[in-house]
Amino acid sequence: MDDTTKYLIHADVTASGVVERSDVVGAIFGQTEGLLGEELDLRDLQQSSKVGRIDVEIDSSGGESRGEVTIATSLDKVETATLAASLETITRVGPCRADLTVTNIEDVRAAKRRQIVDRAHELLVEAFDETAMSSQEILEEVRQRVRVADVTEYEGLPAGPRVEDSDAVVIVEGRADVLTLLQYGVKNAVAVEGTDVPDVVADLTAERTTTAFLDGDRGGDLILRELSQVADVDYVTFAPDGRSVEDLSRHEVFEALRDKVPYDAVADASTPRTAVAATDGSAMPAPESDDAAADSSESGDAVDGPESPDEPAVADAAEEADAAAENVDDAEESAAETELESPDVTPEPADVEETGTDAETGSGDAETTVPETLHGHVEAVVRGERKTVRLLDDEFGEIDEAPAEDAVEAVEAAASPPSAVVLDGELSQRLLDVAAQRGVSQAVARSLGEFTKRPTSVRLRTADQLLGDGG
Repeated sequence: MDDTTKYLIHADVTASGVVERSDVVGAIFGQTEGLLGEELDLRDLQQSSKVGRIDVEIDSSGGESRGEVTIATSLDKVETATLAASLETITRVGPCRADLTVTNIEDVRAAKRRQIVDRAHELLVEAFDETAMSSQEILEEVRQRVRVADVTEYEGLPAGPRVEDSDAVVIVEGRADVLTLLQYGVKNAVAVEGTDVPDVVADLTAERTTTAFLDGDRGGDLILRELSQVADVDYVTFAPDGRSVEDLSRHEVFEALRDKVPYDAVADASTPRTAVAATDGSAMPAPESDDAAADSSESGDAVDGPESPDEPAVADAAEEADAAAENVDDAEESAAETELESPDVTPEPADVEETGTDAETGSGDAETTVPETLHGHVEAVVRGERKTVRLLDDEFGEIDEAPAEDAVEAVEAAASPPSAVVLDGELSQRLLDVAAQRGVSQAVARSLGEFTKRPTSVRLRTADQLLGDGG
């Protein structure tokens, strides 16, 4: 009956003597029998489940009884109202004079509707407000889950998906650090999971450019000490003092990777993280080897960026790195030119001999004189239309010169990694890739080709851009 109840009839009953519940129920059945005809006979309605049980609550005190009667029905409105009205014809309960008055007919469905409305309001406020996500939040959540799903294993160690096939690798402490770097597009990190560095790390780092990126605490120093005994570490950098790699923002991650220093510069320090902070990158010349911080997803080497074209995770850092590199390069070139042109500086005989100047006559051949600045090399090679490629060291000294069409082979075969390349021709994608692999920090060409990927570790300019910037 509870499932089909439509209405509840509520009535108050008063008797002039002491009566019980059974007396009230008997009076209702007895005094309404035959009153409304066969179709509304109360007994028949109960047997057909159109009327539920009659609930009575009654108390007696002072020789008088008072209580409440409740009857559930599944009849329609008219039938329910008629049945309720018939209850008020009752004048006696047991041996006592009595009075029964209907106080209310409750629509059960309306009560359920109110309950539904109240609960729906709670759900709207509590559930939907907590789970509502904007379009941007949805996209970020999807990207985050994709990156987390990219976490793989290398010989049982948590690693990014590019560790095994990358030319460079970033060593971190734990799985959380790998996840953090994945969020920012670095897909070639591997975690050593504590100070007990596995032997597989030695094989992993043997033929790859390796950067140790560790927490800024004593634990980071201890792990670096263990790494140096087991693995081949090329560069090292730390999170800011007292912080972990997993807590860093994207900007802080790439700043730390850009500020890495050669391991040899801090190998003898008792606290390497303090030595790295003091060195602040000054132990490195303009980057001339595989840069685990700056090689982005475009180069696929040390830092593999996000695959989504909408995500600027590495691009922003690359622009910051390029801007910083331009300031440093321009300052170095300006200082070199000032030193060369200053009337107070007299070249030593050895310098004159190196540039091809005749020491006895003081005269020199302009075609064979080796410039001491990047501007000078660009003037000689590109503006001089030599149709060659010239490889320079970090002090802009000439390492080698070859025909422009043999530029790729010249960079690959150079005895020592060149720091700069000057080309009288178009810089191709192949030459750019080889230059990035060999650690070239900047390249200047007559023109730049169309690039499908552009490593951020190599600063690219045309001759017109360089000479126009620097005069």
